[in-house]
Amino acid sequence: MRNESRSTLVAAAILAALALPCGSRPAAASDADGGQPGSWLMNYSSARTTGMGSAFAATADDPLGVLWNPAGLPWMEQNQLTFETAQMFEGTSVNGAGFAVPGSWFPSLGVSMVSLRSGDFERTNDINDNLGSFHEGETAYLFTVARAVSTRAALGANLKVVQQTIESFSAGGFGADAGALLQLTRDLRLGVSVLNLGGPSVTLRDSPEKFPMQVRAGVALGVLGGRGQVAAELDRTDGAALRLHGGTEYWIQPTFALRVGYDDDRATGGLSYQLGPRMRLDYGVADHPLGLEHRIGLSMRFGGFFASSQAEPSVFSPTGERSTTQVSLNARTKSEADHWSLEFQDKAHRVVRKFGGPGLPPSHVQWDGKDETGLPVADGVYAYQLVVQDKDGRVIESRTRRVEITTGGPQGDVPVTTTTQP
Repeated sequence: MRNESRSTLVAAAILAALALPCGSRPAAASDADGGQPGSWLMNYSSARTTGMGSAFAATADDPLGVLWNPAGLPWMEQNQLTFETAQMFEGTSVNGAGFAVPGSWFPSLGVSMVSLRSGDFERTNDINDNLGSFHEGETAYLFTVARAVSTRAALGANLKVVQQTIESFSAGGFGADAGALLQLTRDLRLGVSVLNLGGPSVTLRDSPEKFPMQVRAGVALGVLGGRGQVAAELDRTDGAALRLHGGTEYWIQPTFALRVGYDDDRATGGLSYQLGPRMRLDYGVADHPLGLEHRIGLSMRFGGFFASSQAEPSVFSPTGERSTTQVSLNARTKSEADHWSLEFQDKAHRVVRKFGGPGLPPSHVQWDGKDETGLPVADGVYAYQLVVQDKDGRVIESRTRRVEITTGGPQGDVPVTTTTQP
């Protein structure tokens, strides 16, 4: 507890130090950086991060998280493909897509693309004659490399390519981002990133427009046994006010999460729904003077590092024909597996039976419905989960699933036919 409190104070001190140079310039929407080159990219928010108030520099564990901090990819467990879309105001749309592969012996890699397309603007000449319409389009491509330098620290970098088009003018430029993540305790993480290092610089006509450098620093604290997260972040951009972000995320059930956040001067919220073991739908909404902003995202996970367990049958009777259930097990760890465990718990969360051993789990185990002493357990529903830990201390867990034991035999009404003697 003392170490965790000390880490929390260190993280708070770092954020406070970043804020001091801007103490005389409070953040406000009226002092926004919307007129700066690349402001749309620096203010980009995904469906998930919108709900958290864009406080994501200390988390950044998905393909589009590299926009906050490229060092977050090593904290991913599975390969992930993400698509995002948002319809804004006056026909403006923002879209994003990303793909990332977490590494173990090799670096983690990612590629992402985000774009903005405005609605139509009216084109006129000097005497205000209507000459048709035009739109503005901006696109950014990011290529990410990140590496865990230890089980508690990771470094990452983006190579950024941007393209801007207005009417018949088009130009592009290159830039870079760098970031670091540090796991201070099991639940507390600190993230720092520097965006737009040395550019990009875009010249549409005669004057180059260089994206300003931006520094982001944040903390993320896991709460409620890992089911929730509280995050805070400070963004400092050259020539603009300090911006404050904060948010929370809580998984009410393994398949459903809610989020509430604060993005500088506006309230945000969102939710996630797990469509299956590999697909998740994210939704984010933010208040805005022009109305509500809605964002939708779809992500798919596969491969990578994982643990899985599946009992078949999911309902069995120790005194019936199917007297056991077979639990199929599978896992892949980032480094050599140290040990595994599979626990069955009753509705009071008491462990009634536990399997385990060194290394990776076997392909399957069988449970006969008996506890650790060899006595039959009561009829009911039991939760089970596979947990695997590698030699570096990283833990991966399967989804919590359930199996039912019933010895009561078939239930229901038995039809009775009566005959009347003549």
